[in-house]
Amino acid sequence: MKLKTHKSTAKRFKITGSGKIMHIRAAANHLLTNKSDRKRGLVLVSKNDQSRVRKLLNR
Repeated sequence: MKLKTHKSTAKRFKITGSGKIMHIRAAANHLLTNKSDRKRGLVLVSKNDQSRVRKLLNR
């Protein structure tokens, strides 16, 4: 039987070409007038959570 991808995880995480898992930081979509430009971009997932995310993404 084929495994299905966990869709909410697929929307939140991205796997780079080198295999690293990246995610967007929380609270970057509202109250933007008080926040600096550092909120932009993706952040690496911690090593403790990488195996858990890979299972949900089936990779």
